Amino acid sequence: MSRTANRSAPPLPNAFDPYDDALQPAMQVEGYKETFTRTPTQPPYRRPLTLTEITGPLNLKAKLATGNGDLPDLSRASERAPRAMGQLIYVTGRLLDEDAAPIRDSVIEIWHANAGGRYAHQADAHNPAPLDPNFIGSGRTVTDHDGRYRFLTIKPGAYPVPDHATRWWRPPHIHLSIFGEGFMSRLVTQMFFPGDPLNELDLIRNAVPDPKGRERMTARAIPMMDMPMVGVLGFEHDLVVRGRRQTPFGV
Repeated sequence: MSRTANRSAPPLPNAFDPYDDALQPAMQVEGYKETFTRTPTQPPYRRPLTLTEITGPLNLKAKLATGNGDLPDLSRASERAPRAMGQLIYVTGRLLDEDAAPIRDSVIEIWHANAGGRYAHQADAHNPAPLDPNFIGSGRTVTDHDGRYRFLTIKPGAYPVPDHATRWWRPPHIHLSIFGEGFMSRLVTQMFFPGDPLNELDLIRNAVPDPKGRERMTARAIPMMDMPMVGVLGFEHDLVVRGRRQTPFGV
């Protein structure tokens, strides 16, 4: 291709169809003070998008350690040592763009509380629930050619939020950080479990005003006969980055 033809080529797209605000959470949730301290009070500064934002970062799976799709810490546990305490679960799904095309070789980070509702992090040191020495609580996985991800973990427990004006419980949930194809498809969200009675009381989940948006944050149970292994509960949860079908952010 000549330089002249290259200069006349159409620019790379810098936007997907905008998502529906009703399907996204309120960034500041009354009764949950952390959403006020981590949300800017001033409107965001908008600047023109460059090639870096549109196409990067590239090949993250080569730059980040992504082999830990098993969150119970088997690296420290011998065959005779116990696994992490709690119900073992298998989580899988597909990472898709707004046109339902798979996003391949994308890094997904996972973290959540242990079966007792405590995070393996110093920020949760005040939590009276016990730590589990066989549970690391975080990991990374990479999507395959079909955009599918999968990981094995322990079902997280609920935990109270007692130091807020309205006392309430956070239901079991898993945090997911998705890099997508670049900075423009960055997504941080939460996955909830179907049928949990605390879902309807959760201020974070209910920060998404539209029920359809909340449904996009809720996994579906995999029938036992469809599971690739026995003795493990299965959940499927597709993730969509950008566009009108985007999975809501988790505040």
